[in-house]
Amino acid sequence: MNAREEFLEQAAQRILINDGGFGTEIQRFALSEADYAGSLGLAKDQKGNHDILALTRPEVPESVHRAYFEAGADIASVNTFSANRISQADYGAEHLVREINVASARLARKVADEFAARDGRPRFVAGSIGPTNKTLSLSPDVEDPGYREIDWDFLFEVYHEQAAALVEGGADFILIETIFDTLNCKAGIMAVRQLERELGREVPIMLSMTLTDLSGRNLSGHTVEAFWNAVRHSKPLTVGLNCSFGAEQLRPHIQLLSRIADTLIMAYPNAGLPNELGEYDEAPDTTAGMLRQWAESGWVNVLGGCCGSTPEHIAAIAEAVKGAKPRAIPTPPVATRLAGIEPFTMAA
Repeated sequence: MNAREEFLEQAAQRILINDGGFGTEIQRFALSEADYAGSLGLAKDQKGNHDILALTRPEVPESVHRAYFEAGADIASVNTFSANRISQADYGAEHLVREINVASARLARKVADEFAARDGRPRFVAGSIGPTNKTLSLSPDVEDPGYREIDWDFLFEVYHEQAAALVEGGADFILIETIFDTLNCKAGIMAVRQLERELGREVPIMLSMTLTDLSGRNLSGHTVEAFWNAVRHSKPLTVGLNCSFGAEQLRPHIQLLSRIADTLIMAYPNAGLPNELGEYDEAPDTTAGMLRQWAESGWVNVLGGCCGSTPEHIAAIAEAVKGAKPRAIPTPPVATRLAGIEPFTMAA
């Protein structure tokens, strides 16, 4: 079986478990700037550049992957959320993008294969591609609404470079996550499709939108249903929501998406909302209890955690949904479904 087929087979049997927050786990190591920088000789301060640790302190991301698999995760999200040419330019490390992604994916692949060999249960590697800190849909200049810092062709190249390196390193899927701009996401989809043509095989895509307010819209203004209408053509392996808020606030939006999306639903919310210090206080059992309700309602196929979640959260989630029946994928009636920032459905 290929990766898609194996994933679907496992998802038909049980609710799969994604891993949890990566940056917050790395912060527990209290690394110095020298730890991040290593011997690469980069001119800019590297503190906080979590992605580069695959080159300078690989034992750190490896230990995080190991902790999440020990907690019961089926999927490792590669530590490459900001390992793209745009984001790495802030650290003067854009020339290391391919090297970072290949090394990071190989780390995740190594640990995933180790755990799969241990008990015979497949483990999967999702190459994480974040949204970058640029947007195709909106101007950063309030005086010039038509201005854009980047264009489509450039972002396409940025995503293609990263996706190719992740697949080279052993990623099963490309996870385009924390999608705040639907147009950015479309550039990522196109980049993966181009990569498929070059490789002569499928590279399954996972898509995960993030909401910027409780009305259920992303930064580019799309509702959850409009977003799905805009990306459904890509036939993603999973679609869902991550980050945004805690499970309590995401509940109605996951419920809606589960009803309309004819693919697997993957949800990994934050561990509640941050406190005044930016820290996450929601206990693992609290998060797991809410996600168990989603599972019992038949809304989800894959569950995990985002900001503030820990291996303890993932272990609690895995235990809470053990034995729960995975969501049945619906077959929506045939219709022409379009999207501006709102969904629009024409008669069949």
